[in-house]
Amino acid sequence: MPVYDFKSTPDPKKPAKITYTTFRSNESSSSPEHPILVIDNTQKEWDSVSFGIFTNPNKQTAFEFQTDHGTVSADILKIDSRFVSLLKWLGENRINVRLSGKNLETGYSVYKIREIAFGSSTKLSAEDGFLQYMIERLFASSAPSEEMEDDDKDENGDEMKITSLQSITDFLTCAGRTLPENIRLWARRNLAVARSHEVTQEERRHAQRALSIMMNIQWKNNYFESIDPQEARRILDEELYGMEQVKQRIIETIIQINRTHTLPAYGILLVGPAGTGKSQIAYAVARILKLPWTTLDMSSINDPEQLTGSSRVYSNAKPGIIMEAFSIAGESNLVFIINELDKASSGKGNGNPADVLLTLLDNLGFTDNYMECMIPTVGVYPIATANDKSMISAPLMSRFAVIEIPDYTPEEKKIIFSQFALPKVLKRMSLREEECVITPQALDAIIEKYKDTTGIRDLEQAAEHVAAHALYQIEVNHLDRFVYGKEQVIDVLG
Repeated sequence: MPVYDFKSTPDPKKPAKITYTTFRSNESSSSPEHPILVIDNTQKEWDSVSFGIFTNPNKQTAFEFQTDHGTVSADILKIDSRFVSLLKWLGENRINVRLSGKNLETGYSVYKIREIAFGSSTKLSAEDGFLQYMIERLFASSAPSEEMEDDDKDENGDEMKITSLQSITDFLTCAGRTLPENIRLWARRNLAVARSHEVTQEERRHAQRALSIMMNIQWKNNYFESIDPQEARRILDEELYGMEQVKQRIIETIIQINRTHTLPAYGILLVGPAGTGKSQIAYAVARILKLPWTTLDMSSINDPEQLTGSSRVYSNAKPGIIMEAFSIAGESNLVFIINELDKASSGKGNGNPADVLLTLLDNLGFTDNYMECMIPTVGVYPIATANDKSMISAPLMSRFAVIEIPDYTPEEKKIIFSQFALPKVLKRMSLREEECVITPQALDAIIEKYKDTTGIRDLEQAAEHVAAHALYQIEVNHLDRFVYGKEQVIDVLG
């Protein structure tokens, strides 16, 4: 019994039958076991590579296979809820596609969709870049909270960016409810402005630019996969020597994420002397969380507008640093590393830039003046660094879990220099350990020279200086190796 009347417009008295159900999935890729959609194969088993179009734009429930014996229609049984809008869009535009699938007991399990051209028809975009871009973005998205009723190597979106009004319109249609509700409504309003001839060209330009920025960000939910504590510990040990209490606090944070699958309510504030590795700890945490990271250097920000962006009423208006960070990262889940929080100042008298961070830290959403939209921040994890916590306001302090970073002892500095700093420099300069030898007396002299300095930056510079001197002696004076005693170290380092 045919589901559709393909010869004419559907009879309103006979509404088309919806044959499919949707299923929620957060898989990041597809396979026969985790398909994009499932098509009925009870009447005929379909080829592993099949051609045709999705049919009936009003109720997208079937696929028209192009076979050697003509056109055969088969009902769609299941669709990944993230792809419902995309399949409807493919059907409405009568886009010819190639399906890759496998016949299973549950139906023809489709795990790849490619755009093709039949006869005189033309492809939507060069090498179906837009379609593959959309598929990748939808796989990176979370399943919509509310269900909607309605073997190639070069299978990627070519790092495509959504910039033109047509691509923005198509993306908005295909993304459907995978976008947050407020962003979807905001996008439609701005799309109307960008197309309108009743506003100035400047307003249209700003609206299109804001849309391009927003649509190129993957808006994810706040669910985080479990993290292996042992792998987290390995990364911390690889990046940091000692600091057992600091590592313990970070592992405790990881355990909390594993239990709740959400980020902790508070970010981390690392307080300690300069050069003790605060930024390195922040980078290690981002690596453990497997999130992109961005840095905000508060000592160079003297106006809140640098963070919040400027209003579109100005011709040279642009988004703020925080919104640009989302754009560069390409997703809404990321680590914000806020350097030198204690050095934030009001500068121009327009308010304290540090106070702008309060809404970001509360994870309630952040409003950028240029975007004119509440940006979801539930996936943002802030890590701040500071030398003097007494210079940080109480409201900001209350939003962080404070971790004190102690300075290194002389014995710890010896181990860091000999087992970490120097070997790292030697490897970078292609020197073998036996070509640059540091005697115990020389090591004591190096530590004594920098006993009054905080952190290990001076030790790292000393390792660089010593290794460069040894390389010079080997290459220019043709020595087999250079051995540093106390006198030689003092002579080289001054």
